[in-house]
Amino acid sequence: MKTSTSFLTLTLALTSLSFNCLAQATAPAAPAATPEHSLTGNLSLNSDYRFRGISQSWKLPALQGGLDYAHRSGFYAGTWASNVSGNSYSNGAGLELDLYAGFKFPLTQDLTLDLGALAYVYPGAKLNSAPGVATDKKYDNLDLYVGLTAGAFSAKLSIAATDYFGLNSDTAGYAYFSSLPAAGGSKGSAYLDLNYNLDLGSGLSLGTHLGHLSVKHYGDLSYSDIKISLSKEIAGLNWTGALVGTDAKRDFYQAGNAAGQNAKRLGNTGLVLSVAKTF
Repeated sequence: MKTSTSFLTLTLALTSLSFNCLAQATAPAAPAATPEHSLTGNLSLNSDYRFRGISQSWKLPALQGGLDYAHRSGFYAGTWASNVSGNSYSNGAGLELDLYAGFKFPLTQDLTLDLGALAYVYPGAKLNSAPGVATDKKYDNLDLYVGLTAGAFSAKLSIAATDYFGLNSDTAGYAYFSSLPAAGGSKGSAYLDLNYNLDLGSGLSLGTHLGHLSVKHYGDLSYSDIKISLSKEIAGLNWTGALVGTDAKRDFYQAGNAAGQNAKRLGNTGLVLSVAKTF
């Protein structure tokens, strides 16, 4: 009787141990903790550089890259750069340098709020009042923005805290391809950016974008833009083809060469190809 009791006790103990081991083996792995600090980079080659639907590189290729820092608290900061055309940004280094910082935090489990500021800097670039005639007016611009992300959908509203890329009464006559009447400053110009991305499977994703620019005091410069893109990762690189177009008025959104001739329309519909690497 004593032997049977001992055998039963041992059997129950082994059974309990087996169930504990099985539960530990089949339990889902805990999600990886968010690192306190993270730093990522990106580099891309593009057949054209379109900003809000408007070509910044005179419809020529652009090399772009950036670095992003993020803190577990939601704070982030970064920089990004691209070559731009001297036909659009005169007298400078042919460079756009973006500097930005902000804070992201969840409002609900599925909704994230993003608040930040972004400075567009064009080293050395100054507007021309006529071909080859430089002024002291800069293109530099500062935006303040608020964004919302809900799953595959995102929306962002950017408000210019400075005159919109140098546009005011002093520069209205020559800031764009065609002269504008002086109507004051353009601080407070707004751009609404709506995006929806869809995973098509097999590493293929569809991106859709709708944007609208409203230029304060200069309604002729306001326009909408669209973009539809397909992306796929191949050999560790992200390959993208995008159809981009706007309804921007061609009288203003053009750029000629250094002599002001052979103007290209910068906002018409075109195909933009790119290959990018994130690291």
